[in-house]
Amino acid sequence: MKKGLMVVVILILASVAHYMYKGVDNVTKPGQKGLSYQEAVAKLSEQVKNIHWTENIVQRRAKIQLGQKQDWKSRLPEIDQFKLVINPPDSPNEVIPEIFVSTEKSGDGTDGLVVEIARDFNAQNKRLSNGKTARVKIRKIASGTAYEFIASEKYQPDGFSPSNQLWVDMAGAHGVKLTPIRKQWIGNIAGIVMKTSAVNKLKTAYGNADVKTIIDAVAQGKLVMGYTDPFASSTGLNFLVTVLATFAAGDPAKMLSPEVVSSFETFQRGVPFVALTTIQMRESVENDGSLEAFVMEYQTYVNTQSLKAGYEFIPFGPRHDNPLYGIGNISSEKKEVLEAFAAFAEQNQYKQIATKYGFNPTIRYEPSIQMPDGKLLVQAQTLWKEKKDAGRHIAAVFLCDISGSMAGARISQLKKALLGGSEFISPENSIGLVVFNQQVSLLVPVKKFDLSHKAAFFAAVEDMDSGGKTAMYDGIAVSLHLLLKEKEKDPNTKLMLFVLTDGETNVGLEFSHTNAVIRGIQIPIYTIGYEANISELQRLSSLVEAASMNAGEGDIRYKIGTLLNAQM
Repeated sequence: MKKGLMVVVILILASVAHYMYKGVDNVTKPGQKGLSYQEAVAKLSEQVKNIHWTENIVQRRAKIQLGQKQDWKSRLPEIDQFKLVINPPDSPNEVIPEIFVSTEKSGDGTDGLVVEIARDFNAQNKRLSNGKTARVKIRKIASGTAYEFIASEKYQPDGFSPSNQLWVDMAGAHGVKLTPIRKQWIGNIAGIVMKTSAVNKLKTAYGNADVKTIIDAVAQGKLVMGYTDPFASSTGLNFLVTVLATFAAGDPAKMLSPEVVSSFETFQRGVPFVALTTIQMRESVENDGSLEAFVMEYQTYVNTQSLKAGYEFIPFGPRHDNPLYGIGNISSEKKEVLEAFAAFAEQNQYKQIATKYGFNPTIRYEPSIQMPDGKLLVQAQTLWKEKKDAGRHIAAVFLCDISGSMAGARISQLKKALLGGSEFISPENSIGLVVFNQQVSLLVPVKKFDLSHKAAFFAAVEDMDSGGKTAMYDGIAVSLHLLLKEKEKDPNTKLMLFVLTDGETNVGLEFSHTNAVIRGIQIPIYTIGYEANISELQRLSSLVEAASMNAGEGDIRYKIGTLLNAQM
């Protein structure tokens, strides 16, 4: 063979080998049909064969303190992780109560209603009866998180305006003193957002498409629906209670009966996806669109462009009228400020702005189901945690980035987050631990999280060190391979992957070589990014309807704890 021809042949062979390893034929191009499950499994097997990965099973067992459980105070981050969006300086001549305000009205744009009102209220320099000036501080914080701070007494504001009354009632069940300022302040409702085609299908089959019909259709496997985490989301909590109340025929005394619990487990088998937040639910619908129905507040619904056509809004549960309450032994002067602030927000000009932003919906709706008291609501959350997987076994792998850029605070925070978050994992779930830099290593095999396995997990986390490059997608491929081995043992096993990383892939497989495999296998990949390329991680998580988190060093432990509490 001539020398020049030999060089060409070598280059061609090298190119072929490169593309075989990279799996370029896995790339899902626009308009191209995705891989079937069997095709995706076969492609994954090819990829894993070309990845150098090792089994360095940890032999050490860490010491574990028995009987310890994660309580709110230890899991919650410091309050300054949640921004004061209105924060006038303190002054002895001013009275400035701090108010926890839910995120759909303490953000920006159409989500910034209360911020605008508070800014104008503070600017008017209103005088109180004692001659002091009235001001307010507004802290942006999700209703569920705010409730945890208040109920645990880790940090208590002067005022609380969650999305709905449920959180207030739950706080009261923990003995928190609550002073009503406005039980109905800014109007809103929760609803099931449903594809018009699915609505028509239900009407044809059942004669209507009301909430009870929808719940029954999901339980019968005739409708694909998703909802949000009732520990974090006001709409999710509302929907959970609505489902239980529906199965109890509206009788709160029967909501936790064995018959209702059994019906709830059947319902959960028809729910493929529980999102952490409404935003994640919305992004999932926009990216995928496979859900026929999902939950959302009306104010978010009318401000989501992709839902303007082809969807209908069906109200459910108690109204989300954004109550305002004083918290604890609030002073008379701070109560006077809250009263003045509530009244200021009720002026016609702010009602018009609220309507413009999607609040105060014109839909005529009054709840038909009697809501339970706060203690029963707390019990309903516990029931969801226990029964949400409808008896299915869970197997999960934690995939951790130990590349050089994780050195220092990041790897330290990752370790603390894993050790703290693991307290929320049921001993009946199967857990594995894989790490990656430029190579991939299995440290803890996927096994039930009993005491011995937990001690091995702790030891492996404690011994983690950082260095090297970042082969994230190689780690993902190996982790998915391990999870599929668990599915071979029990086809009904629920699989999930948690990826904790700080950087972009710079060696090995890439997103474009694995996206079709991930879609075909349909294992959700939850990503937690440490100052990472969040858009890349969001793209990865959105492939199979999972959450992506941007974890700052201060709140990563809380975010992972919240995620595992919901999913594990």
